[in-house]
Amino acid sequence: MELSEILTHLGENRHDYFNAVAPPVIQSSNFMFDNTDDFRKAISNELAHHIYTRGNNPTVKILREKIAALEHTDDALVTGSGAAAVAAAVMANVSAGDHVICVQKPYSWTYKLISRFLARFGVTYTFVDGRDISEIENAICPQTRVLYLESPNSLTFELQDLEACAVLAKRHGIVTIIDNSHASPIYQNPADLGIDLVVHSATKYINGHSDVVAGVICGSSEMIRRIFNSEVMTLGLTISPHDAALMIRGLRTLELRVRQSNETAVKIADFLHGHPAVEEIYFPHHPSFAQYELAKKQMRGCGGLLTFKLQVDTKEKAEMFVRRINRFLMAVSWGGYESLMIPTLVFHDVPGLPDSPVHWSMVRLYIGLEDPDYLIDDLRQALDSIL
Repeated sequence: MELSEILTHLGENRHDYFNAVAPPVIQSSNFMFDNTDDFRKAISNELAHHIYTRGNNPTVKILREKIAALEHTDDALVTGSGAAAVAAAVMANVSAGDHVICVQKPYSWTYKLISRFLARFGVTYTFVDGRDISEIENAICPQTRVLYLESPNSLTFELQDLEACAVLAKRHGIVTIIDNSHASPIYQNPADLGIDLVVHSATKYINGHSDVVAGVICGSSEMIRRIFNSEVMTLGLTISPHDAALMIRGLRTLELRVRQSNETAVKIADFLHGHPAVEEIYFPHHPSFAQYELAKKQMRGCGGLLTFKLQVDTKEKAEMFVRRINRFLMAVSWGGYESLMIPTLVFHDVPGLPDSPVHWSMVRLYIGLEDPDYLIDDLRQALDSIL
């Protein structure tokens, strides 16, 4: 199916709602039945029927259909946050005594889910360098049930060979899960490479307007049904109809936004790579990136995230750079119109907390939809100030 068809028409049966161009917000908590037979039928398969919006809702159903098509999977679920999507996907596939393999340096709440929350219930774990398939293979034990991937990962964007990981996992009966938030379904479709479940922080590109927090889980019909009937329904993870409508709106421009962000990020990566105040850049589709060939193989593009390391010897100079920046908002997340910046020095010298293992001289940028020269000029003047 064509991308434009998915983003603007799939699932939108306009004759069902007065020929409205935009899908309506079905802001109802519950749904009625004309007879007991229809009620029984709905109860037998709530994922396919509307009973109570904690489970299924017509507006949310449109969004689910679009996201599943974007990720080339049978079905999808939409949750109230990316962390909820990750938790549901992992928890659905482990029990007490099981073992999880996860790549090093995952999203912080994924790390806490695996190392703290699940550990309370007897689930063991091993964090590995996912760049080396032999490290993953060596970590497999008879109790391993899940291989959790994040490619690219959150700050320095290490990749895993997804096809090789899928082949290895299937050989051992292990479920593969990947956080695909970085590349978005525009630039990477892990299911096509054999990955079982694809999760996103839909707060990022999928919504794209910095006004909704959401997550998605994409996979086979059987897996999605199992997660829906257990974790999603039990824990009440489903997104609200209003937020689903905002996300459908966001999807209209998904391809345009992600491609624009990527094109500008390529220009900024080239600029940063040549500046004397920059020690190193991390951008998978830049030739200087250590896994550049793998990135080109399994990612059609890179999106708007990039990190660079300042060529400075004191935190004061790093602080000076941050103070000089005017056109990047200092904030978490990514995927909206606005360009953002996270200097890693904010994770150091925090009262009551240990310093982050990540060096304080790094800066992660999200490149938004502003003019490239507008952003480059701002970076240039700030970098020049610390030479």
